[in-house]
Amino acid sequence: MREALNSNPIAQAAVMGVLLLAAAFFFMTKMGGGGEEEGVSAGSESIVSAVAATETATGPVPPGAIAAVAPPPPAPVTSAFNANRTVALLFVHDGGIDDRLAKDSLGALEALPDVATFVVPASQIARYAAIAQGVDVNRVPALVVIRPKALDKGVPTAFVTYGFQSPQSAVQAVKDAGYKGRTLEYHP
Repeated sequence: MREALNSNPIAQAAVMGVLLLAAAFFFMTKMGGGGEEEGVSAGSESIVSAVAATETATGPVPPGAIAAVAPPPPAPVTSAFNANRTVALLFVHDGGIDDRLAKDSLGALEALPDVATFVVPASQIARYAAIAQGVDVNRVPALVVIRPKALDKGVPTAFVTYGFQSPQSAVQAVKDAGYKGRTLEYHP
């Protein structure tokens, strides 16, 4: 068989054609859609169906719209917010270099008073959909800091920063969230 393949250009072309077709089929089935729904958890199926119904009725859903129909975050996060603490959520994908470094930088937040930190694997982000969609988390690592409840009259306000966070930048993000002073509008 090997001799026939090596000496026959038609056989070589046929084998290459079959391999190319197999590779094209493999890539099209893996990249062509459907892959996003494989990771949907049972608890988030109703969210996905609600968003799909909204998209069908009104067109594309803007970022953050899913937060209105998402279930509340896990109890420890809700309790920390209700206790008037600054909540720092770090969404990570285990295995990334910057994810490990970002996790290490959260240690600096332990010295700050009234700060609750949570590290959330990307596979569990659906449990935090109300927060993640509210600030439009679209990649990891993502540090989401939620301002204390009393500073915004009970309405959760959060912001997100992406990529590696040094201990100093993580501390600064928490300090910024706890700012109580006056803010000015910017008009260019």
